[in-house]
Amino acid sequence: MSFVVTILGSNSASPAHNRNPTSQLLRIGQEHLLIDCGEGTQMRLLALRQRASRIRYIFISHLHGDHYLGLVGLLSSLHLNGRAEDMYLYGPPGLEEIITTQFRYSHTTLCYRLHYHEVGPVPEVILETEHFSVQTLPLSHRILCMGFLFREKTGKRRIGKEMLPPSLSVHQLKRLKEGKDLFDQSGSLLYRNEQLTLPPRQPRSYAYCSDTRYHEELVEYIRGVDLLYHESTFLDDQRERAAETYHSTARQAASIAQMAGVHKLVLGHYSSRYRDLTPFLTEAKEIFPDTILSIEGEDIVVE
Repeated sequence: MSFVVTILGSNSASPAHNRNPTSQLLRIGQEHLLIDCGEGTQMRLLALRQRASRIRYIFISHLHGDHYLGLVGLLSSLHLNGRAEDMYLYGPPGLEEIITTQFRYSHTTLCYRLHYHEVGPVPEVILETEHFSVQTLPLSHRILCMGFLFREKTGKRRIGKEMLPPSLSVHQLKRLKEGKDLFDQSGSLLYRNEQLTLPPRQPRSYAYCSDTRYHEELVEYIRGVDLLYHESTFLDDQRERAAETYHSTARQAASIAQMAGVHKLVLGHYSSRYRDLTPFLTEAKEIFPDTILSIEGEDIVVE
């Protein structure tokens, strides 16, 4: 099953240097999840040939404009394009009122159901599906702001094709996929499931940590995740500015990654004062070598 993050927008506050406000598309198997929706998100989806109609779940971390101002436009376009499937929206208090007010004054009644789930400051599991779960994460920002932890669930045992005897029926293959043993017509055991299958793949995890100042409380919630996105608005010579504005530096993001023992760190939410992002990578790698930059349009496979 695929587990891929596509960077739609990587800048903070406002667009600059061909970078856009924050937004990411997460694909887990057949499900498409949108994480934050800064201004221009639907244009980024079009540019990258990602179909907005496939998105079922949207997660908004907080109500600063660079993380949600593209939302009403996206929801409206889906309405105009005749969306029929329900949409599920998770966000902080006030988001439902903002959306309702916008559509009330435009006399818009969506042609699909929008299910709004208000998410509070206490970390909790907010979504459970057959294949993954989503939990909120405690961040420290000027207003209520949450991160999101996406965890894949343990899947079924896998068919070991090189281990299969010839001429197994479709019914027998189905039984193997369901974790069942195979029997002959008389009821005698032919093969135990573990003889012909492989263990499930190790479940993967992705932690999205939106706007936050250096916040060690976060470490226990993200310990050992496969991929961590942590905002890095400033370089470390601006750490006082970062603290004042409740943001982090690249070095601080790397320190959180190191303490949490994550597998890979992705930096993002860059201040418009920086055109060249190379120093971010250099600074973070001094502490946490397995660091990459979020680059718009690129896919990051969670492994």
